[in-house]
Amino acid sequence: METSNINQLCDVIRETSFAIHRFHRNGHLEKIYENALVHRLRQQGLDVKQQHPLAVRDEDATLLGEFFADLLVENRLVVELKAARAVAEEHIAQLLGYLRSGRIETGLLINFGAPRLYVKKYLMTHVQP
Repeated sequence: METSNINQLCDVIRETSFAIHRFHRNGHLEKIYENALVHRLRQQGLDVKQQHPLAVRDEDATLLGEFFADLLVENRLVVELKAARAVAEEHIAQLLGYLRSGRIETGLLINFGAPRLYVKKYLMTHVQP
């Protein structure tokens, strides 16, 4: 997927998230928003994997464990969802860690928990060892 396509994909997810937030408002558990976003994105024909495991490896490629991305969209985009009053630095660090470990360049952090929807795109460029 080209950069313009990843941007289009982010736009679709942003618009869909806004529609969900407008309908459901804040106040639900994160899982409700996760299920709603998966449902609506799949209706639009997107490949969405929910709670998708990604391996975390050490420098020498030793498997250290795995994390579960809330959503992996089109095998290119990690979407981390929150239902908190506000986005905290830990939420950003979590998403950046997922991108780094999963060797995925683009991620979205979406918080449905506040009266105003928060959506921010993060990019991780990987330096080859």
